[in-house]
Amino acid sequence: MERRNFLKLALGTAALPFVPRRALALDYPTRPVHILVGQAAGSSSDISARLIGQYLSEHLGQQFVVEIRPGATGNIATEAVVRSAPDGYTLLLVNSQNTINQALIPTLPFDFVHDIAPIAITHRVAMIMEVLPSFPAKTVPDFIAYAKANPGKINMASGGVGGPQHMAGELFKFMAGVDLVHVPYHGTTPALTDLLAGNVQVMFDVTPTSLPHVQAGELRPLAITTPERLDFLPGVPAIAEFLPGYEAFGWIGFGAPKDTPPVIVDTLNKTINAAVADPAIKARLLDLGGLVMPPNSPADFAKFIAADTAKWTKVCKFANLRAE
Repeated sequence: MERRNFLKLALGTAALPFVPRRALALDYPTRPVHILVGQAAGSSSDISARLIGQYLSEHLGQQFVVEIRPGATGNIATEAVVRSAPDGYTLLLVNSQNTINQALIPTLPFDFVHDIAPIAITHRVAMIMEVLPSFPAKTVPDFIAYAKANPGKINMASGGVGGPQHMAGELFKFMAGVDLVHVPYHGTTPALTDLLAGNVQVMFDVTPTSLPHVQAGELRPLAITTPERLDFLPGVPAIAEFLPGYEAFGWIGFGAPKDTPPVIVDTLNKTINAAVADPAIKARLLDLGGLVMPPNSPADFAKFIAADTAKWTKVCKFANLRAE
């Protein structure tokens, strides 16, 4: 009898540390939550984090505070979240740069795929393959034929090495079998300026910055990088219509440190999916060039991240890309 009582006491004592954690998870959140953003203030990542964060604050009863921690193409913010306690009170605004970094920089002090718990992906941002109206090619097949006839003579602008614009171009080069010369700039604005001036010949740029120039007739859209056509660019085909399987876009979602309790991840997932479905938020994301994703689970997002990382790893090997 004494031995039985002792075992009951021992088992009860061993279980005690897990009770508070479970209780805290069920009551989540009980204090302010911080969302770290690795891009600059005013960027689409920052705006998206604040939009969704405000909705989370209103519906979960605690403040969701956005913290801007730019630097190292988002890796500073990512590492800070990786090293944080897995309690749901430090989140990461994740985006396409995270999977590109994982493919491009083998010496990262963390493994994004394994060290961040995916919560939900909110939206994608399409890119436009664009040239000057005076460029000889008027379609993607024309462009490919012209590039093959003039190898190494077409300059491709981007906002920087390893960014989504650059990687979209490298994927095109890989699948089309063409030799384009990559010309990286320190940001999208100088790249667009040189494209408009005719100093470079082609660019794969996100819709928020390229669309005004397309609508003004200053740039000719050859195609868009998403597999489906866009309602706000009627008549512009998808690159995939000529290169089956081509797909490149920016995307945004949310993550947490690995080992964050599933009940917390599930609470955040459901609330973020509801936020994206809210008409006001959906309209604002569309203004930013965002194509809202349908409701998705953490498992769905994990599969997406793994596939995106694998794709960019292949492209980096093909182009022999290394982080600068």
